[in-house]
Amino acid sequence: MTDDDLGFAIPDHDREARWGLPEAVLGIGKTPSQIAQIVERLRERNTGPVLVTKTTHEAFDAVRRVAPEAEFHEDARLIRIARDPVVVGGTIGVIAAGTADYPFAEEAAITAESAGATVDRIYDVGVAGLHRLFARLERIQACDALVVVAGMEGALPTVVGGLTGLPIIAVPTSIGYGTAFGGLAALLGMLNSCTPQVTCVNIDNGFGAGFFAALVTRKR
Repeated sequence: MTDDDLGFAIPDHDREARWGLPEAVLGIGKTPSQIAQIVERLRERNTGPVLVTKTTHEAFDAVRRVAPEAEFHEDARLIRIARDPVVVGGTIGVIAAGTADYPFAEEAAITAESAGATVDRIYDVGVAGLHRLFARLERIQACDALVVVAGMEGALPTVVGGLTGLPIIAVPTSIGYGTAFGGLAALLGMLNSCTPQVTCVNIDNGFGAGFFAALVTRKR
């Protein structure tokens, strides 16, 4: 496919064929006008859902002028133009440790759904009250892959890994204080997990986790 040069960005229209989802737009560092122009081009030249991550109400207002059907998911800070996924995915459990981790879990969940997966949201089941996790273990084990979101010390993915044999994408969040260091403590804890099926994305990267989980479970 030929380049599509907007002057400030070159949208990659081949990603839908490679990944099953059009290129997502990272809202950070872009003006509302730039975001809207990229979305307009992706909407015109791709058939699947279009996402804008880490974005704002101002960007949503601009996007709605070129895509009236766009939705703003405020908790996830995500804009979605919902269209039929290009591929079909499996079932992904998105597990969040606490209420404060909800925005990043929702970013992962909406991304995975947009990529064709079925999502089971299992929230507020952190290690401070393990009975909450155990009570939902049957639901967790029925999934094909898991996204596990946690801040503070980031222990939850390792605990879930010790209870299941499922692939786990861990998401460290910037939730915490003091020696949490903006999510660095959780990131290091997840990278050092002793359960071997745990892999880890960057701090607050719900999009990356949801997308990778959808790829792991996709049915061609």
